[in-house]
Order: sequence, then structure tokens, then C-alpha cells
Amino acid sequence: MPVKERDLMGGLAKGLKVIEAFSAERPRLSIAETADIVGLDRATTRRCLLTLWELGYAAYDGKFFTVTPRVLRLGIGCLASLPIPRIVQPYLDALSEKIGQSSSVSILDETEIVYIARAAQRRVMSISLMPGSRLPAYCTSMGRVLLAALSEDEARSTLEKSALVARTEHTETDIERLLADIKETRERGYASIDQEVELGLVSVAVPLKAAASIDQEVELGLVSVAVPLKAAGGRVVAAANIGMAASGRSMKEVIDHYLPPLLELQADLRQTLV
Repeated sequence: MPVKERDLMGGLAKGLKVIEAFSAERPRLSIAETADIVGLDRATTRRCLLTLWELGYAAYDGKFFTVTPRVLRLGIGCLASLPIPRIVQPYLDALSEKIGQSSSVSILDETEIVYIARAAQRRVMSISLMPGSRLPAYCTSMGRVLLAALSEDEARSTLEKSALVARTEHTETDIERLLADIKETRERGYASIDQEVELGLVSVAVPLKAAASIDQEVELGLVSVAVPLKAAGGRVVAAANIGMAASGRSMKEVIDHYLPPLLELQADLRQTLV
């Protein structure tokens, strides 16, 4: 249902944009930096940030603002209401314990994947991953599996909206080559990525065929394998993974070793997510 402009709260919209400016890569922002990121004038940005500070959603040292844990209140209700994390967590725990590596589940949110469940064995990235963490979809195996679930036009539109930054020397940023890889992912049922998120990390992803859908990504440094979960109508709604540091093994060896347990997970979830 279309909403009339007079029924919208511009101030709330601006405040949410300011909150979204903060990320793992940008944890501390000045007023000027925030204004540049969100595209608002500095006076408006300053009022938004000071309001967040006054309400306890941000900390302020006189120059830089940082968001506080109170911000988690805005998202915890959504995560708690999703059935997928509750269903998948025991399977992730069992898989992670079996293979001795971390496993995760994510969903697609516009140009990013958002982690909604995780079973951690060891830290494989320079940033800590947990429910609520975000990574770009274009350079992650789970992201490419989820993008492969979109139509070609939707995938292209999502990539065009993405900040295609070369995070490492291996990161693919050309849209046409990314679309070709997404098409191949769609056809073969899994995606493989070699150190595109961080050096030393390789990843592979495969789709889960279930009544509901999840992508399982195995991260080997970042090496990762992912499979999609599907809803009753066949719509892909999430992805799962396993993660570890690249260890000199070839991608074929990684796939041969970690794809079978992911396919087992896929089969188990197919019976559960009905």
C-alpha cells in the first residue's frame, strides 16, 4: 500500500540513516564524517547525533560519536521473532563441533548479508562475527548464493547499488564478471570465493533445498561453503556457512572436504523446515 508523504516522519527517517552510518569499519564518526555518509547537512546531522547521545544510543567524547549497546534494542526484537535462528542453531552447533570450524547463518538485506545465527570455534577474520554482523553480499560466498536466488535483473540492480570496493587484491568488483559468477553459482548450486573478503580467507557456497531456505557457508580462512534455505514456496530466505583460515589447500580439496557435511545439513534441514 503506498504511503502518502504527509504521513511520513522525516526526522525519524533521518535519525535512522544516521544510526546506519556506523559500522564495524566506521565505529567512530565525527559530525562532518556522518553528514558526508548520510547526505544530510551538518546542522541536521548534529541534531540527530546529539539526540541519540541524549537518549543513550550514542556516546560522545567531544569530537567523535560511537553507538552504544542500547542500539541493539532496535534489532533484537526482529532477531528474536525470526524462526530460522531457533531452528538452525542446534544444527550449526552440531556441525561446528563435528568439523571443528565455525558455522553461521545469514539473510540478505539489500546489498549486505546479515548474520542471524552463529556457532563459533575460532576467530578467522579480523572482525568478530555475531548475530547482527554485516558483510557485503558481492564478495562473500553466502552473499553470492543469496544473489543467485534473485532474478538476473534483481541481482544486477543489487550490485549496482553496492559499494564494490576491492577489499583485497583478489576481490572481484566488475559487475559483469560478478554476474557471470552468480549465474554459474545458480547453475551449479554453490559458490566458491578465494580471499575476497580478507587475505587468507577462502569460501565456497551451496544451496539448501528445503521447505524453508538457508545458505551454509564454510569459511576456510576465508574459505567458505554456503547452501540456501527455502520457504514452502521455494523462495530462498537465508544462508548458512562454515569458516576457517586458508591453509594452502586447493579450492577443490576444500570443496571435496566440506561440501559433504553441508549437504548432510541441507538434507536434515529439508526435513525440519517444512
